Amino acid sequence: MNDDNPGSTSSAGSDRHHGVAWERATLEKLVFATIREQQAARRWKMFTRFMWLAILGAVVWFLYTSADMTSATSTPHTAVVEIKGEIASGAEASAENVVAALRSAFDDEGAQAVVLLINSPGGSPVQAGIINDEITRLKGLHDKKVYAVVEETCASAAYYIAAAADNIYVDKASLVGSIGVLMDGFGFTGLMEKLGIERRLMTAGDNKGLLDPFSPQDESQRQFMQNLLAEIHTQFIDVVKKGRGDRLKETPETFSGLVWNGQQAVALGLADGLGNLDYVAREIVKAEELVDYTRRENVGLRLAKRFGASVGEGIFLAARSAGVQLR
Repeated sequence: MNDDNPGSTSSAGSDRHHGVAWERATLEKLVFATIREQQAARRWKMFTRFMWLAILGAVVWFLYTSADMTSATSTPHTAVVEIKGEIASGAEASAENVVAALRSAFDDEGAQAVVLLINSPGGSPVQAGIINDEITRLKGLHDKKVYAVVEETCASAAYYIAAAADNIYVDKASLVGSIGVLMDGFGFTGLMEKLGIERRLMTAGDNKGLLDPFSPQDESQRQFMQNLLAEIHTQFIDVVKKGRGDRLKETPETFSGLVWNGQQAVALGLADGLGNLDYVAREIVKAEELVDYTRRENVGLRLAKRFGASVGEGIFLAARSAGVQLR
């Protein structure tokens, strides 16, 4: 016996319809919940990136502003300006940095004297000449002594600067001197011949190819450069003689480019005595407190330069994330 019940069939279909609708609604809720979670994660990621950028910017700003602030103390102190590493444009011991530090030190009324704390093998005679001239000018404007204190090395351009000081103090093992000028390079003509390489150099001007390492050395050009170096050497010698005066005990080797230890330098009149920074501040200047006026590349700017590409990428990604969210 058949028991056909249309109402029962309709009820079953309705239940299936409601079941599908419930599943769809649940699935939609899960999808939307997932999307919201992803959006929230992107927002948080973007927020954290911007926060780190803001923190980095604040650190850079703080260090940059604090780097320009010297201890403007009015109490008596010894001003210190470090000259370390290569003396060159763009280096920490550039004329720009050293001269700015010297001006700040001389302008401070609390500074009883200025000490050049030197540890440098030398560098550019131009940069050294600028610093030497500025020391002489500032000494003429202010009634303050300038002392040079040598740590490890004071050679070549570094000694060019030290010669402007009223007195030079060294450690007995310091290396001092190297009063000379050099220009070096390489010549590859023999190697090119062995390799079968032909140099094709075209110039407008007979000496435009001066010191070209791939061309044979021209004797007249070599002599010209030798005379040029000799003139710069003479300028160096004149600066040393002017700075050291009668204290200099000149010998045939004094301006030959040799270096001497601290004790020898004192004996030759290239330095005035043995002593370190604390000794000079305490015993010579009579102001033990030290205030550093050295201009240095601050840590924030160095990090900004080193990680500039990463920061730029972070900004780009953060901006791109923000753009995605706006859509």
